[in-house]
Amino acid sequence: MRKYRLRIGLDVDDILYECNSYALKLLKEEYGDDPALDINNIKNWGRQGDISDGRIALFSSPDFVASQPLYPGARKFVKELCKIADVFFITAVPLDCMTIRAKRLAEDFPDVPAGNIILGTRKDVVNIDILLDDGVHNISSSQASYPVLMRRPWNTDLSGLLSVNSYDDFIHLAKMIGNSFVGKTPDLKNGGVICLVGPSGTGKTEIAAELTKDARFEKPLTTTTRPRQPGEPADAYRFVTAAQFLKEKEAGEFIETTVYGKHFFGTSEKHIKPIIDGGRIAVIPIDICGAVTLKNLYGSRVMLVFTERNRRDIYLNIMHRKSSDDDKVSRMLSLDFEFRNIELCDLAVNYDEGAEACVEKIKNVLQNR
Repeated sequence: MRKYRLRIGLDVDDILYECNSYALKLLKEEYGDDPALDINNIKNWGRQGDISDGRIALFSSPDFVASQPLYPGARKFVKELCKIADVFFITAVPLDCMTIRAKRLAEDFPDVPAGNIILGTRKDVVNIDILLDDGVHNISSSQASYPVLMRRPWNTDLSGLLSVNSYDDFIHLAKMIGNSFVGKTPDLKNGGVICLVGPSGTGKTEIAAELTKDARFEKPLTTTTRPRQPGEPADAYRFVTAAQFLKEKEAGEFIETTVYGKHFFGTSEKHIKPIIDGGRIAVIPIDICGAVTLKNLYGSRVMLVFTERNRRDIYLNIMHRKSSDDDKVSRMLSLDFEFRNIELCDLAVNYDEGAEACVEKIKNVLQNR
């Protein structure tokens, strides 16, 4: 086990303090329930050309910064992080708000030394091990060894980034990265989950199909807002509308959700638990965000398998997909981020060798553990 102590940087707005949601709440008090003021309609940190743009002026208000509510569990989250890492707050606020922001952070999070409060917009020059941020622009330019995206409605378009859905997921991920996670080697002898993690076009679906030819393995039903493709079996996914998906997500129906090609995907425990309880293995092609969530939930009963392939074939696969140009570009841009996820996985297989060879390698590893 490494003795090195991690350095973790935390963004503040919409990580520790409510920002967009709080601003929209104030706007609703002034303008009423305009549909544009729904948090799920906020697609970026900038202007959107509607009534929700009023929130941007609030971000520069000292009164707003002084009154931003803490997210539930934020204090406990930071306190737990301080046990395993040196924590830094890296936050951008206007000059008029800097003193207020620093004072609030020092009072709300006494476990973090005041000297670890970094005020400014140049997050790209801060050298840390892990950065947790909700801004894709900050993640993409970060020099952190592991930039981690906190999933929010405005950052769902870019897939493949190392990301988390909750404080618990991030703490678990930080422990995995720091090699201070005292856990067991994956043991799926009595049932468990195999998470197939890898870039688009690395054979996750094909490997899952090959694995599930064996009765010990089963692919649980996944819910998606993606339209059913021509010739696709009706039971390939549970197809729902975006409105229905978001309603079920808010009701806690999913243990993990992600976005690919602007379509939502979600995994429900009610579709996984019966497989595990029956002593079998659930096989799920999934992004690293969902994989970390499942690892956090089921511990050593989850094995993360990274699927890789030569880049030329990955690019060709993405180019030939029946999806929008924006989706294809997004998938290509995420490749460098996705290939870094191999370090967090228990096993790597190469689809260049074929799905059968990948499955044989997975089964051999399972047999020897």
